[in-house]
Amino acid sequence: MRAEAYQRRRQELAGWPVVIVSYRLGARFVCEIESAGARIAHSEGADRQEAEQQAMAAGSDRLARTRVHEVE
Repeated sequence: MRAEAYQRRRQELAGWPVVIVSYRLGARFVCEIESAGARIAHSEGADRQEAEQQAMAAGSDRLARTRVHEVE
């Protein structure tokens, strides 16, 4: 199979800069959320909107739990 309808955009999610990548693979859409080169969330859905909503919900939850330590 070959990826089609590829889309990549930058956005802020839970206060963190992320890259959202989505594409169609066969009959399903795939969405991946990345931050600083690491994949934060991955989801599949019947359409792009469904895949992105599921990935953004999981990614937002994971990023919201990330602790930030202040450096003095």
